Amino acid sequence: APPVAEPMPGGGGARVLGPTVEPREAFRPPQPRYPEQARLRGESGTVRVRLSVDATGMVTNVEVVQSSGSRDLDRAAQEHFRLFRFRPAQRDGEPVAGVAVTALTWSLNGLAANRPW
Repeated sequence: APPVAEPMPGGGGARVLGPTVEPREAFRPPQPRYPEQARLRGESGTVRVRLSVDATGMVTNVEVVQSSGSRDLDRAAQEHFRLFRFRPAQRDGEPVAGVAVTALTWSLNGLAANRPW
């Protein structure tokens, strides 16, 4: 099976930190491409990231909060999550910025062992 990377399942794929309501996923880009150098080195693992989402639903920052152990996989996960678009969180009926945490598991054998965080 080809190498895969999959986002964490459930609840729109992300958990929220802080007082805002969870931003809901509006656009999920296609599966990311496994970084060739990481594949050749046999690297795999889970990258946990914190997404800052502005009031328009754009991802403004992707911070690695737990590394996969591979710089290439971490960087590819950051690039992947920057492409996501969200329906913004709401407070009193108005769109507000939000923060979400999610993960991406890179697996060479085609099996993605995603874990809720």
